[in-house]
Amino acid sequence: MKKLFAIFALVGVLASSTLLAQEPTDTTQAAATEEQQPAAPTPADDAATTDVATDTGVEEEASFHEVLKDQFIQGGVEYMTPILICMIIGLAIAIERIITLNLATTNTQKLLGQIEDALAKGGVNAALDVTRNTRGPVASIFTQGLLRYSEGIDMVEKSIVSYGGVEMGRLERGLIWISLMISLGPMLGFFGTVVGMVLAFDDIAKAGDISPNIVASGMKVALLTTVGGLVVGMVLQVFYNYLVSKIDSLVNTMEDASIALIDVLVKHKLVNK
Repeated sequence: MKKLFAIFALVGVLASSTLLAQEPTDTTQAAATEEQQPAAPTPADDAATTDVATDTGVEEEASFHEVLKDQFIQGGVEYMTPILICMIIGLAIAIERIITLNLATTNTQKLLGQIEDALAKGGVNAALDVTRNTRGPVASIFTQGLLRYSEGIDMVEKSIVSYGGVEMGRLERGLIWISLMISLGPMLGFFGTVVGMVLAFDDIAKAGDISPNIVASGMKVALLTTVGGLVVGMVLQVFYNYLVSKIDSLVNTMEDASIALIDVLVKHKLVNK
């Protein structure tokens, strides 16, 4: 969390510096423009300038946001809205999982070193204080193992394995919903495709003629909804694969750390092999 706040603060400072740096430039340019202002233009020049400004304004208005909104409306709001909702839900869950998994990452070697020092100086209670004050699934597993060291190495291993399954379930929480959005987005897109084709054939039946102008609206609905659904599936699939790889990495770290903890307990003669 502190890293996130630091990043936001850095971005804010950079943005403020950019704005402050741009203000004098704008003022200088305005002053230079006033000094170099030519004589009053003729009516013909005014008309030409107005036409150029109008064309430039039209080009500037056609931004990516405007084009996207226009395509969304042309695809049919009633068909594109469910696809957009799938994208929003999937991205929200994916971002939350990414933040959670990154915060759950622990420097295992550093934690094991702290546990060894605590065991040497203050015993198991000191080691428990270290693990309880450390965030992440590895520290939680260490806590469960240290709590049952007096029951023997078999009980320590069983508690580590059992609680490791609990932690793994917590890490995988939310992935099923991302998977659902990955499947549902393209399905809704294909549903819009079928609806668009039905609308196109219905327009043909009403007009009694086949022409591009008649079928254009229905075909546009069919194609735009398909594109929207495929975009949702592709984007969320990338996030899903990243999350799966991150979870696999954390699980491997948990398994290696569990073996290392047992070795530490044996080394300090708290359990016997």
